[in-house]
Amino acid sequence: MEETISLRDLVQILRKRLWLIALIAIIAAIISSVISFFVLTPVYQTSTQILVNQAKSEQQLYNAGAVQTNVQLISTYNDIIKSPAVLDKVINQLDLDSSAQGLSGKIQVISSENSQVAQITVQDTNAKRATQIANATASVFQKEVPKIMNIDNVSILSKADFTASKSPIKPQPMLNIVIALVVGLMIGVGLSFLLEYLDNTIKTEQDIESILKLPVMGVVTNIKDVPKATNLQRPDVTARVPKRGETIGS
Repeated sequence: MEETISLRDLVQILRKRLWLIALIAIIAAIISSVISFFVLTPVYQTSTQILVNQAKSEQQLYNAGAVQTNVQLISTYNDIIKSPAVLDKVINQLDLDSSAQGLSGKIQVISSENSQVAQITVQDTNAKRATQIANATASVFQKEVPKIMNIDNVSILSKADFTASKSPIKPQPMLNIVIALVVGLMIGVGLSFLLEYLDNTIKTEQDIESILKLPVMGVVTNIKDVPKATNLQRPDVTARVPKRGETIGS
């Protein structure tokens, strides 16, 4: 016969081990806050926007096909921006202690769908350095891309601003603490049910009935020890031996 458990039993299990659930959640939140504030290194993000066109003659009018070609070439421009041909010059210009591959991991080039505008986003542990890398990458790309492709119209729409990147994007302590609380609560609830499942001791009359399948006929209550009396006066029961010829009671 399968053992069933009601919603009331579930609530009772949670109430019985509420202290355990709360303790695990608090510990998880404390650990998360310590790691977020004192262990993880803040990361700052900044970005700059560039516009890339193909070469145009003075007589060339707006051509929808040319625009579509430029849009399709955006992915090629993205690869050029993150190539050693550009990043090596950025490293030399800023005197960075990094390789082209390491710097490429900090740069992300994003372009909107059907748009000729590309956004160069840089993440670094130093806000000022992130701003310098973003602006230098856009500037070097503007100078080098005409040598690589037939492009003579690269415009920098907006430069990275140091004041806008002073706040780190990660870690986010409050978000981490909330996630840790939720995870701690889930672990606490799961551990509570596991301990209840492993606990096979008999505590109540209902446990006896469910295990033995027999009704409880009687219950022996707990009898507390009667406190011992102190300083009780005892009657004088000392017997006196009568003398010769003396009668008792005289």
